Amino acid sequence: MTDTAAQTEKAKLLDDVRSVLNNTEELLASAGDNGSEKARELHQKLQTNLKLAKARLLDAEKAALGRAKEAAKATDHYVHENPWKAIGIASAIAFLLGLLVSRR
Repeated sequence: MTDTAAQTEKAKLLDDVRSVLNNTEELLASAGDNGSEKARELHQKLQTNLKLAKARLLDAEKAALGRAKEAAKATDHYVHENPWKAIGIASAIAFLLGLLVSRR
């Protein structure tokens, strides 16, 4: 799997997790505080775990964004330091992709 495909899958996974968390939050809000003491304790515990999960998701997003920015800066630096190598590598990749596509 290429880095771009992996990043796309990670982004989709983060979106899915965010959606599940939002749906859970809506479900908890609609459930209200009706019920027994045990139900209220469970409701409170779910809210606490939901807040924790959201915080961890936010931290994961920030870390992923930071790594992506570092990779982009490193790539930019490499291309500026070695423009002809970068052109050669890009040409070779384009040629190989062209061969693969033309065979299918």
